[in-house]
Amino acid sequence: MKRLEKSWTLTAVLAVALIFALAPHAAAQGLGGIHGQIIDPDGGPWADLVIQAVSDQGAKTEAKTDKDGKFVIRNLRTGVYSIVVQLPGSQHYNVDQIRVPAGGEASEINLNFKEILEKQNPSFTAEKKKQQEEKQKFEGMKEHFAAGNALVDKERQAKAALQDATADKRDSLKQSLVDLSNQAEKEFKDAQKAAPEKDPNQHLIWAKLAEVYDLAGRNDEAVQAYQQAVTTKPDPGYYNNLGNILARTGKIDEAKAAYTKSAELDPPNAAMAWRNFGISLYNANRLGDAVEPLQKAAELDPKSAQTWYLLGASLVYKMTTKKVGDKEEIVLAPGTVEAYEKAIELDPNGKYGAQAKLGLEQLQQMGASGIQTKVNMKKKKS
Repeated sequence: MKRLEKSWTLTAVLAVALIFALAPHAAAQGLGGIHGQIIDPDGGPWADLVIQAVSDQGAKTEAKTDKDGKFVIRNLRTGVYSIVVQLPGSQHYNVDQIRVPAGGEASEINLNFKEILEKQNPSFTAEKKKQQEEKQKFEGMKEHFAAGNALVDKERQAKAALQDATADKRDSLKQSLVDLSNQAEKEFKDAQKAAPEKDPNQHLIWAKLAEVYDLAGRNDEAVQAYQQAVTTKPDPGYYNNLGNILARTGKIDEAKAAYTKSAELDPPNAAMAWRNFGISLYNANRLGDAVEPLQKAAELDPKSAQTWYLLGASLVYKMTTKKVGDKEEIVLAPGTVEAYEKAIELDPNGKYGAQAKLGLEQLQQMGASGIQTKVNMKKKKS
């Protein structure tokens, strides 16, 4: 009897072990999956998209598309699933009622977003084509713009070389400057033609064209180009550059209007705008006209030695003479000596201080009064 019980117990243990051994195999046969391919709006495979299979109980299983846009979601229990495609920009696309069969089979789902979007929006193809054309135009514009920039750099180098050139090399350098200017002009005009409709970068192209013309001394064309640039975008730098050219060509009222606009648009740099106006007039040998903008610059930025020196030198132009007895005496414009002295104070060991000292010495030699003591006076620091 005891032998029989032992035999039955052993048989039961073996039976239970067999059940556990077979159970995983039976469960694996009951799982299925979903596979398919995703096509992007351009008609190509859409890689690296996350695909989720959501059961009717809310359980989520996911996979990611490969370089061919293909995906496989495995080990799904038999049932109905919703498919969620995670699109770029936190968007998603839902597909409902995908049945996963038993027996290890897989359901297939293929999504062509080019076709989907065309059905949702009949004008999608035309819009997509327009976007591609605009993109191609933009790339073409960038290429011409970069080529033009490279030529502007060469043009700038040629102009610098021309300024220092000996007489025997000037003609060839002048021709080189003309050639580079023409080539750069063509590239920027081609950039304008290639630019997409209503491109926001048009003001940059006009400004670069203006620079091309300015370097080559094509003043009228430079003015027109800068006027186009400020019409497209009222940038203070463009107005400043426009003022430089107008002042250099003697159009003082127009230059003043341009510099005023630059100062209004950029108050922190208003002093620079007025100083540039004064410098342009000074370099054009219009010293009398330079006084007013330099006075404004000095008022806004009283720490600029350059401004004070140029103001002093410009005020010298306004000196007069008067007859005292049998002699002609020099009468300096108010503020002349003070402007020179301010330049010396701010730049005692620099070029503007040195030029201001020289200016006072020359006035002294000419007989101007009240200078000697001030030139030699050493101011003590408190």
